[in-house]
Order: sequence, then structure tokens, then C-alpha cells
Amino acid sequence: MILSLVCALGAALLYGAGTVLQAIGLRRAADSDAGSRWTRLWAARLYVVGLALDGAGFLASIVALRGLPLFVVESVIASSVAVTAVLAVLFLGVHLTRREVVALVAVAAGLILLAASGAEGPGTALQGWTAWLLLGLAAPVSTLGLLANRLRDSFGPPLLAVTAGLGFAGLGVAARVLTVPHDLWRLVLDPVSWALAIYAAIGLVAFGLALQRGAVTTATAITFAVETLVPATIGLVWLGDQVRPGMAAPAALGFFLTLAGCILLARHSTEATAHK
Repeated sequence: MILSLVCALGAALLYGAGTVLQAIGLRRAADSDAGSRWTRLWAARLYVVGLALDGAGFLASIVALRGLPLFVVESVIASSVAVTAVLAVLFLGVHLTRREVVALVAVAAGLILLAASGAEGPGTALQGWTAWLLLGLAAPVSTLGLLANRLRDSFGPPLLAVTAGLGFAGLGVAARVLTVPHDLWRLVLDPVSWALAIYAAIGLVAFGLALQRGAVTTATAITFAVETLVPATIGLVWLGDQVRPGMAAPAALGFFLTLAGCILLARHSTEATAHK
């Protein structure tokens, strides 16, 4: 359990730090007055480092999902916005409001409760038609994204954010139930591994479009809410995720505090990295 929890916290730290480094790298590239393309690329090197941290965070989240329930891991990973908020204060000169400080405290308290309430253990493996069902459900999720992208009114960006959240939710579920065979090449034949890759692509593309077309705050909050609530429910109802005996109420409170705090901090973290 300790390793899984450390990996979940590490993923949140890596994602949060990656976001800030990408923002700094883009800002330096934009402020660079050099005419050489290579000089501008060198100025943006921190952006590449940020992307690398995101990749490392993804790998850490996969390890965490192998040993802890979805409601714990997804909540911890969502707290990356708290990491971004703190780092933005330290390195981007951003100031926190009183409400944002309260949100940070709520996230910290929620994470402590979640860490104490989640029961260790692997998820229920999906076999046969259930594994193919997980893969097949990617079709309606991607269809929703295509329809949302065609909508030119105010409904398009929120639906894209919902699609992104569902994509990341599917990614989390797939990572939780994936069975790693002794012969790794067999992963090519596993529908769950395909589902993991497809849901990741759906989430990344839809989230990028939602940020491009709509309000950054709204897109981030909706995505975080969906990608945290949906897999948590699926894990508890269908995948054998469990809460420690007598810890149901603290787990529910921790989940609420973490999610609410992350949604409140979404505005701060996204606006700080976008405008600084």
C-alpha cells in the first residue's frame, strides 16, 4: 500500500510541477526576442521538461492504480491542481486568496482521510465479454466528443470537457483492471490494454479542444469532476474496490473535501499558468 500511495502522491506532484514548467517554458519562448528558431526552442526547454514530468506522472499513476482503489488514486491525482497552485505562488509570483487557502487545506485534509480509508488490493480483472465491453464503450465516448466538437454554441465546450473526463475515467478503470502477463507481447492481444490507449487519446484530445474553445476554469472543473466521480463509482460498485472497516464516513468526507477543493483551485491553477 505504501508504494501505491507514494506513487499516487508522486503522480500528483509530477503533474502539478509539469504544468508549471510548461507554462514557464511557453512564456520564455514567447518573451524571447531572438529570431532564430533554435534559440526560441532552447528558451522553451522547460516546456519539454514539463512534458517529461507528465509522462513520468502517468507511469506513477499506473503503478498506484495497481494497488489502491480508484476513488483514492483519482482523488489524489486530481490534487495536482493544488500542487500547481502552490508552485505558481513560489515561482510565478501568484497570490492566493483566502478562499484558495481554504481549498488547499480542504484538499490536504481530504487526502489524509482517503489515505487512511482505502483498502489495499488489486481490482477485479475483466475477462471475456466484460473486457470487450470496456473497449467497446470507447465508441460512444468518442462519438460524444465528435458531436460536441461540431456544436458551435455554449454546449460544445462543456460536452468536450465531459468527454475528456470520461476518457480519463476509462483510462483509470483500464489501468486498474489490466492484467500484466509474463509475456509482455500478449498485451497486444488484450482488449483492456487497447482500451487504456484509446481512452488516453480521447481524454487528451477532448481536453485540449475544451481548453481551446471554452473557458479554462469551466473545462478543468468539469473534467476533474467527471474523471474522479465516474471511476470511483465504477470501482466501488463493480471492480471490488473497498473501504477499510468502519471508515466509510471518513472516506466519503475525504472524497468530498478533495474533489471540492480541487474544483475551487481549478480556476487559480489554470489562470495562473495561462496568464503568467
